[in-house]
Amino acid sequence: MTIKILGISGSLRAQSYNTALLRTARTIAGPDAEVDVATLHGIPLYDGDLERDEGLPSAVVDLKGRILASDGLLLVTPEYNHGIPGVFKNAIDWLSRPPGDVPKVFGKRAVAVIGASAGRFGTILAQDAWLPVLKALGSRHWSGGSLMVSQANQAFGEDGELQDEALRERLAGFLRGFAAFATSRVP
Repeated sequence: MTIKILGISGSLRAQSYNTALLRTARTIAGPDAEVDVATLHGIPLYDGDLERDEGLPSAVVDLKGRILASDGLLLVTPEYNHGIPGVFKNAIDWLSRPPGDVPKVFGKRAVAVIGASAGRFGTILAQDAWLPVLKALGSRHWSGGSLMVSQANQAFGEDGELQDEALRERLAGFLRGFAAFATSRVP
């Protein structure tokens, strides 16, 4: 059985280290896991009037469908000003609309958080900031491993490929652990 993991990059930047980390995850996931790569392009700022007048934007509907088709959700987060990037939180806010959809989209869904940053501390504060959000959504946060890439500008080559072999091994181990968690029985 192939485990389906949807990874969402929380950065819009074309040369994003987080998108590069997610692409690497897709290539090294192993034979029992499939990592689908998603970005936040096309998701507008949340606006209750827009939702009321036009419904959910198509980019939100599409991403929500991809989440529903997955066994686990991998949030690949940058860290902006010691916290969650606004564009990423905005997408989650859209994905939690209407409120009645929250249990089917996020409720008991296996979620893990990783991230990359050019700074020395990786994305530790952003990852911590995700915890109350994930709890409020009712997801099952996997805390069995952590992956915070610091000094990402040195870990990735100019071609966007992860060149740190030890980090590739850690990422592969993280994915194996998360895939096992995502298929574990929910109490």
